[in-house]
Amino acid sequence: MYVEVTEKAWHWSDGIGGKIMAFTFQINNDLQFIHDEALLSMAEVNHPQIKRQTVLPTAIVDLVEDETKLNGYGVKESEKKIENLQEYNFRRDEKLILDFGDHQVGSFKIDIDQTGSPMDAPLYLRLKFAEMPAELAAESSEYEGWLSRSWIQEEFIHIDELPMTLELPRRYSFRYVELKVIDTSPKWQAVFYNPVVTSENSADMTKVKKPEIEDEKLDRIYQVGLKTLADCMQDVFEDGPKRDRRLWLGDLRLQALANYATFDNKELVRRCLYLFAGMTTEDGRISANVFVKPKNIPDDTFLFEYSLFFISTLYDLNEAHPDIKIVKELYPTCKKQMDITLGMFDENGKLMVDEDYPVFVDWSNEFNKDTAGQAETIYVLKQFIELAKLAEDEELAKYEEALELISFYAKNQLYNEEKKLFVTTGNEYNIASQVWMVLAKVMSPEENKEIMKAMIDQLFPVKNIATPYMYHHIVEALFEGGLEEEAIQLMKDYWGKMIDLGADTFWEAFDPDQPDYSPYGSPILNSYCHAWSCTPVYLIHKYILKDF
Repeated sequence: MYVEVTEKAWHWSDGIGGKIMAFTFQINNDLQFIHDEALLSMAEVNHPQIKRQTVLPTAIVDLVEDETKLNGYGVKESEKKIENLQEYNFRRDEKLILDFGDHQVGSFKIDIDQTGSPMDAPLYLRLKFAEMPAELAAESSEYEGWLSRSWIQEEFIHIDELPMTLELPRRYSFRYVELKVIDTSPKWQAVFYNPVVTSENSADMTKVKKPEIEDEKLDRIYQVGLKTLADCMQDVFEDGPKRDRRLWLGDLRLQALANYATFDNKELVRRCLYLFAGMTTEDGRISANVFVKPKNIPDDTFLFEYSLFFISTLYDLNEAHPDIKIVKELYPTCKKQMDITLGMFDENGKLMVDEDYPVFVDWSNEFNKDTAGQAETIYVLKQFIELAKLAEDEELAKYEEALELISFYAKNQLYNEEKKLFVTTGNEYNIASQVWMVLAKVMSPEENKEIMKAMIDQLFPVKNIATPYMYHHIVEALFEGGLEEEAIQLMKDYWGKMIDLGADTFWEAFDPDQPDYSPYGSPILNSYCHAWSCTPVYLIHKYILKDF
């Protein structure tokens, strides 16, 4: 493990479960951001209505060891019955686990009383909120990972007088709530009753028509993906409601695609685009993510393709809901991102990677990303050119020439005809390079099919890729390459295995070969409801149901 602090960034890397993962906290304190109030006002015009619903627990459960579930822990229904909750008394070190039946995002409250002798000492109570049973088994005191401990969903509370209604001010992301009595006194016991969650999101389930999916596994994958998307739809498309609770551009692109196939909330997509466009650096760069609470603030983090995907997200929005006004309003922001990106290519059309503007692709740092970045640029540049035509950009020819140049370099310098694969720095052949070149349609459909077959033959099974974000692109490239059977099987093997391990919503990170893998060193910091994992709903609609 190493930690490196510089004026520009804080780098953390660790080999976890055999992986070399790299994370960068970029610190750019010298940056100046411009707030375009006209664009930000349009973000507010498109602010969604948050829908709230009261949810009651379905059962009292006990934590049990279960090797078939994540990290070896599951739950079983307790002998205690939820309908009799108020009849149970809890002494020192006794605990209660409430199961709310499905993943929830919202606030929690519960009535508490006491029984026995008069209350001669305060109630000392710990509450744990968990998306997965594995979180209940983990002890926060043992956490030593790189991510802030403040994200741990755990509260320690002293209560001097009972009865009372305990209403916690924070929003949590969870299915299970554990209440542990740390202490009362030997003379009296705690009593709990009326637990309730007020769930909240901006998703309108009435707008979703459940498709008929004959395959039972795919049907379950669809339902879990839909729930994942819904719980990440707040006042923006959040990356995850547990943490980071932020709008990230790469996540947004995928959420928006899933949204068009389901909820079709175009206003929420518009809001997110206006937020990014309304807060750029002085030189026009878009931050990789923004905060919206307590006010609109851009983060000082920049990623190569995340800036580019602003273009993709606008292009996809216009494809789903054509609106020339929005295109022309946001096109200058698109143009700036493309100009910055094209400035990173040499005269031959080769991408010159900038460490201060890293190509992301996936969290894993075990493969070279130059060729994937080249392909991502081609992918987005094709979309940009279509937007440029709509915006009547007089410099259209410049971008068409750039596309020809960098595509020519990819075909003639990066493609190995013998292997039917694209190469990257160090004579390396990796999955990401093939996937993004196929998605960018650099080669013909027939050649793309050959590339995907060669990828399976030479580079499968998938290794050193840690996130549903990249798995989405692998599956989509297989579909685009005409390998539908292989694409469906990979979807079942990946997202389906999360379900087999107990997922109610899909996760931020998952390695099927190492299910217990955590990029943070503990399940209590893992996000088990994460936006970029929701895309099976989009893939199923587009490539299997073929209804759009």
